[in-house]
Amino acid sequence: MESSSQIQQKLSKEEKKLLKKQNKARHTLLRHEGIESVSYATQNLVVANGGLGNGMNRQQMLEVLETCGRVEALLMPPNKPYSFVQYGTIEEAKKAYRLLGGKKVILDDLSLNITLYVNFVEKVHLEDPLPLTLPPGLLVIEEFVSFEEEEKLLESIAWTVDTDKENTVVSLKHRRVKHYGYEFRYDNNNVDKEKPLPGGLPEICNSLLEKCLNQGFAKYKPDQLTINQYEPGQGIPPHVDTHSAFEDEIISLSLGAEIVMDFKHPDGRTVAVMLPRRSLLVMTGESRYLWTHGITPRKFDIIQATEKQKTGTVSCDTGDLTLNRRGTRTSFTFRKVRSIPCNCVYPSVCDSQQDQQKSIALSDPDREALQLEQEYVHKVYEEIAEHFSSTRHTPWPKIVDFLQTLPEGSIVADVGCGNGKYLGINKDIYMERRMATLSELTRLLRPGGKVLIYVWAMEQEFNKQKSKYLKDNRNNDQIFDSSSQSAACSEQALGNFKDKQYNACQAITPKLPVHTNRTSFNSQDVLVPWHLKSGTKVIDRPAGTTKPSEGSVQQHGSGPVFHRYYHVFCEGELEAACKKLDNIRIQQSYYDQGNWCVILEKL
Repeated sequence: MESSSQIQQKLSKEEKKLLKKQNKARHTLLRHEGIESVSYATQNLVVANGGLGNGMNRQQMLEVLETCGRVEALLMPPNKPYSFVQYGTIEEAKKAYRLLGGKKVILDDLSLNITLYVNFVEKVHLEDPLPLTLPPGLLVIEEFVSFEEEEKLLESIAWTVDTDKENTVVSLKHRRVKHYGYEFRYDNNNVDKEKPLPGGLPEICNSLLEKCLNQGFAKYKPDQLTINQYEPGQGIPPHVDTHSAFEDEIISLSLGAEIVMDFKHPDGRTVAVMLPRRSLLVMTGESRYLWTHGITPRKFDIIQATEKQKTGTVSCDTGDLTLNRRGTRTSFTFRKVRSIPCNCVYPSVCDSQQDQQKSIALSDPDREALQLEQEYVHKVYEEIAEHFSSTRHTPWPKIVDFLQTLPEGSIVADVGCGNGKYLGINKDIYMERRMATLSELTRLLRPGGKVLIYVWAMEQEFNKQKSKYLKDNRNNDQIFDSSSQSAACSEQALGNFKDKQYNACQAITPKLPVHTNRTSFNSQDVLVPWHLKSGTKVIDRPAGTTKPSEGSVQQHGSGPVFHRYYHVFCEGELEAACKKLDNIRIQQSYYDQGNWCVILEKL
């Protein structure tokens, strides 16, 4: 039997070049996608460069593959530059391997040349995809207007700025926009209810709106219209229409071309919805208030190849996906401006209810806490940022371990939580502010997502071992005797807030102690000094102002000392707060170098 090296020697220069590229494609698929090819012939092939992700549609791919035999199945994963094919026999697959490897193809839709690379795989995974349903409250009504009505509506749009200001035209980065009734302001995602545009909605829309009202697709006659025009490659970011701005029903008519709109639930579920040309989209209830909707900027949509499935949801059936070139789509989106605050059943994403909660929750004591936080956390860290950052350069091993356990593709948020958020007035206020922080961290997670929380520990000596913080008590530019400053700094804090008519004595103890660096903590609520190195740049202040941050004290012959507020946690305190959340479980809790730590998982 001839060795592989002998076979290599018999190959021509072009054949060797092709084999090298074929092997490279095989290794790329294994490294990036985990797809392992085999060295023996099977009925199944993976075709690199022949996928939806690089512009090959299903029809053209089938035409290429069927020149070699009967195709039993063709799987084209969305957004991937490869596909899987299963032939009727091994001989047909071997023929495809010989003839299609290195074959150059001109893509129908892009007029680009691509080269196919083919390898055998053990099997093609044929899975029955789970059926997808539309988000609750979402309707798609096909052929809501006729071709003649569509033409008249499109002809009625004048994409120029009208001198009488009856409507406004805006050219955005990803689309053209025109407003009637009220201008939707993208700077605050709302409408100015006190400044309606003259002229109201176009008369040509009256019959359309009457039809919507008569058929029950709208409870109120809309008084605001936004016309968006999308060229191929344009889109709109995922968003929820502002609750406080509009009533429940939002209706949108698609004209000129079909398009796929993406809907996403806060828990991570996604549904791609095909909006056919001349169809009406109706969003009410959960689909309007909770799910985001958006259009991905691209020139092709991934849709069902089967004609009967080109409306409604686009399934994950890789055996029935293809590409659809986008055309110019114009949408007429009608809304009713809301006159009273929204009281929907989704308060976590409702700006009306969040504003109400903020106004109720922001009591006088809480305002004091916010003011102290601003002075002794935010402003201090603005001043010391450059120096502080230069001392933080080595990743903590256990945090590295946590990150390495996350699955590939995870999105990581690195949240620097200023512990001034925990500054409160009494025990109840403390817990409210801590729980708000924990709730916000877990809100960012999808089900199964994890958060790692580190807080400074009161116990800097644990299990008879000193923390690194205590062990580093040697000649260090952050170490100095702060006892002489403690009273002055505390009185300064009290004085500053009394001048501002705040009752600071309710917010902090009469003398908030200044901690001596590299020593054990004697109080849970302390000011921790930061001795700024001489020569470190301090942030610019407005012209004519020279006053340093209220959290700083100037030392003679050296840089200023800034005082950072900290609440240090006792053993069990962090876990107790986490257990008050009903949508998480504590996966792990531990002590790490002077910090109490928990890993939470969202249920």
